Amino acid sequence: MTYIQILIGSVLLSIIHASIPNHWMPLIAIGKTEKWNVRDTLSITAITGIAHTLSTIIIGIFIGILGYKLSSTYQFVTKIAAPLILITLGLIYIILERKQNQHHHHHHINTDELIHKKNKSKTAIITTLAIGMFFSPCIEIEAYYLTASSIGWLGIITVSVIYFFITIIGMLLLVYFGTKGLEKLNFHFMEHHEKLVSGVTLVILGIIAFFIG
Repeated sequence: MTYIQILIGSVLLSIIHASIPNHWMPLIAIGKTEKWNVRDTLSITAITGIAHTLSTIIIGIFIGILGYKLSSTYQFVTKIAAPLILITLGLIYIILERKQNQHHHHHHINTDELIHKKNKSKTAIITTLAIGMFFSPCIEIEAYYLTASSIGWLGIITVSVIYFFITIIGMLLLVYFGTKGLEKLNFHFMEHHEKLVSGVTLVILGIIAFFIG
């Protein structure tokens, strides 16, 4: 894949990832329940978002390094294996879309329990959220690291930087507008069809990598 293709793919996956309601809606709900002001809610959003992105980036870098080392010897990895992984993962997501009422793919913590435990301190809530988000890395991005590694460290760093900033900024913006009363906007489709959107995106990126890479 070319650098521009990797750049565009990183932006698309990061935007989709940031817009997933399970990443930011619970923070709005908890903030309202705990009567946090906007600054506190945004600060906690940043903390949990950073925890989530850091774990994803750490794992992604290892995957990228592995892919880069393999690609230096075997073109099969970047020309066939990496695109097939993206397409396969995308198809799996699309199939899982049929199981609408299953648990969310990221296995985030049960924020409903936090909302009802009003005796929890702010520190305890932040810690629980941060730990839960840290141990729920984004699988879509992890798979994309293998493809990005085809151009070496430039691809790995590009995915990491774009993913980090778009995810954090996206979560902050959505939480901000949500706390300002715009949470009534219809995110129903994204909330219930996250796997479909992610799956279709991964399949498209895999096809592009296979034929144009």
